[in-house]
Amino acid sequence: MTAAFYATLAGLGFLATTAWADSLPQDLSAPVRVTIEDPEPGSVIRNRTNMAALSGIARAGDRPVNFDVIFVLDVSGSTKYPSGIDVDGDGTVGETRASFVPGVDIKNTDPEDSILAAEVNAARSMIQGLNPERVHVGLITFSGEVDPRTYEQKSVDQANAWLEQALTSEYARVDAALQAVALRQPSGGTDMQAGIKLAVRELGGLVGALSKPRRDSKKVILLLTDGRPSFPAGKSDVEDPDDIEMTIDAARTAKAGNIMINVYGLGPQAIDYPIAVTQVTRTTGGLYTPVRRPGDIVALLSGISFANIDDVVAVNLTIGDLAAPEDILLQPDGSFRGFVPVRPGKNRIRVSALASDGTRGSTEIDIVFKHQDLTDAELEAELGRIRKRKKELQLLMERDRQEAFRQQERERALTIEVEGEEKEQ
Repeated sequence: MTAAFYATLAGLGFLATTAWADSLPQDLSAPVRVTIEDPEPGSVIRNRTNMAALSGIARAGDRPVNFDVIFVLDVSGSTKYPSGIDVDGDGTVGETRASFVPGVDIKNTDPEDSILAAEVNAARSMIQGLNPERVHVGLITFSGEVDPRTYEQKSVDQANAWLEQALTSEYARVDAALQAVALRQPSGGTDMQAGIKLAVRELGGLVGALSKPRRDSKKVILLLTDGRPSFPAGKSDVEDPDDIEMTIDAARTAKAGNIMINVYGLGPQAIDYPIAVTQVTRTTGGLYTPVRRPGDIVALLSGISFANIDDVVAVNLTIGDLAAPEDILLQPDGSFRGFVPVRPGKNRIRVSALASDGTRGSTEIDIVFKHQDLTDAELEAELGRIRKRKKELQLLMERDRQEAFRQQERERALTIEVEGEEKEQ
């Protein structure tokens, strides 16, 4: 624990506990480790097609295999607006419509297609692919009550962030909390720093926390927002310099506690000039992901990685054939599952993983493959897998566009820094 961290906690009114100090993960440089959990070496695999199922986990160096993850969702008033997709699957897409009566426009013709609904469904979809033994999940929401006369905070000491569910391995509790959030009416300003500070308390096991973070886990905040920080300083519809600085200060606290923050900016308001959120992710070593159409977060969130593993590749060394990209599904926690091509008889399989820092690792096993007809249920499951992977492939182009956007933001930030230095001279 650093002296700077204690000083930062004191400034925020936090006191560290022994549990926090003991829970900090070691961040050591070591080769990427790949473990194939199924099948076991020497196993006999039977299938009608020349494909063998496999699953396992990849981790970067000595990073822990366990994760404590808290979703931090923006529930401010602007999240009632349409997300751009049919979130609830009723065949219609919510939209904003002008009214003949001034000031009473219909903000969203289908509230269940709102940005908030997209945030909730994205989180619900993501936890379906996680392993509760490895990944404990919590939920926090943030906004900020507004005084209708001044557009400032209604009270100087009001709470602008709420713990909806403490860290747990019981995903049903998280899912229930998410559904409860979806039923509420979005309102208020955007107090991003309040959400981050509360998540730091829970992930750190600080005084007042209801969560019990694990000693061997990596701590991650997944923050979804459709706006810029507008509280606690100034008016609810204005991004004040103090709002930005307090948000970045909260991120510095997270960094001091080895907590990584990934931010997802939903819609033009959040991503056109995201000063605060890009600094938050840069400070904590996280990733900022712009999502131009907010509803796309439903599909995109499940494709991210908080395990610092960017890709997993499987190859059959016996026949020299690679598994197609769509045949290996990488989960956010570094676990993977999929299929690799095989032939009857003995096959040697190598699985390799690429970490975010460019390091690689691999492992190999031998298996024996024999043909076997699929039952109707197995065939339907196989067809479902193929359909799902095709849908995931459609997101690759969107992710490429996001990476191009992130590169533009990095270049723009560098330009701003250089211009600032020139003015000082």
